[in-house]
Amino acid sequence: MTNPPHKPARVVEAIKSDLRKYLKRERRKDLPEGADFWDFDCRVGQNQELAKTTHVEELVPSIDLAFSEGWAEVYV
Repeated sequence: MTNPPHKPARVVEAIKSDLRKYLKRERRKDLPEGADFWDFDCRVGQNQELAKTTHVEELVPSIDLAFSEGWAEVYV
């Protein structure tokens, strides 16, 4: 979550914004046959091996937690 010319808080906000845009775009797609709503399989962690299953509503708070704990990167 570091990018030398940008402050860490701005990088975190950009990550959350991109995530929200992606979810919004995917939810606009037509639902598959027999589905009532879109559901996403989400995982968040310091890297792919440590990522834990997370509900879609907990993605943004998980990114905030990663920032507050000082992670150098976050896997979503």
